[in-house]
Amino acid sequence: MPAGLADFDDWVIRTVLNPQTPLFREARYLLAEESDIRDPALYHSVLAAIASGNTTNGGIANYVGRRSDQITHPLKVLEDCALVAREPDLFRSGRFRYRIVEPLITFYEAIMRRRWPELEIHRAERVWGSVRQTFLAQVVGPHFKSLCRDFALGAGETLYGGFPAEVGSGVVGDPAKRTQIEIDVAVLAGQEPGLPRKILSLGEVKWGEVISHHHLERLARARTLLDKKGYDTRDTVLACYGGCGFTGELTTAADADSRIMLVGLDRLYQG
Repeated sequence: MPAGLADFDDWVIRTVLNPQTPLFREARYLLAEESDIRDPALYHSVLAAIASGNTTNGGIANYVGRRSDQITHPLKVLEDCALVAREPDLFRSGRFRYRIVEPLITFYEAIMRRRWPELEIHRAERVWGSVRQTFLAQVVGPHFKSLCRDFALGAGETLYGGFPAEVGSGVVGDPAKRTQIEIDVAVLAGQEPGLPRKILSLGEVKWGEVISHHHLERLARARTLLDKKGYDTRDTVLACYGGCGFTGELTTAADADSRIMLVGLDRLYQG
């Protein structure tokens, strides 16, 4: 492990991107060990699509250059191997997104695979310097969202004003603005017979960006739209999960309104 944050870049170069260490080929071995994978190139392409942010069936198919029905089997195999998870869109019935379960595979597909020849001849420092932003966007960002959902799932009844029965992500359509609002952390209470489904919280996650009132307004808009769709949003908490902190304006708003919650790194890791 790195000695600290200042040592992280050097640690990546001397370990993960170093051909002389076992970790260098670990992601390849994970895939090669699966006997059901008979066309490695296709499966790597599917994983690369997901690692690049194409998480829907159609998006993956377009990236790979196949029809949607042609990637159904590879996705099912990857699910069965526990390399990929299929997660439902909590606000659109029948819609799913795919997520790579093992961050090391995401790192390999997003960073290492496309620069493999250079890495094999020990040019790790040069490669890392050119792909570090890709690492933050395609590896760290999605993993941070997953950590925030884990945080919400492990919360007790007091944090959101109810017990989190289901935690995930979802997309809320905004017909008036002809756009869609992505909800990174959606927290739902259990379904009670004869009553509208209660939304405990709608959350926005940002790793490399200071969260501002603009992000809060998007969540508030989503809450209004979901209320019109028949959800119970009377006590919905608007939660912002930030890796780089929050603006003063947003902090002031959260101090004045119990339905606004800010979760920074200190709170996230303290539980």
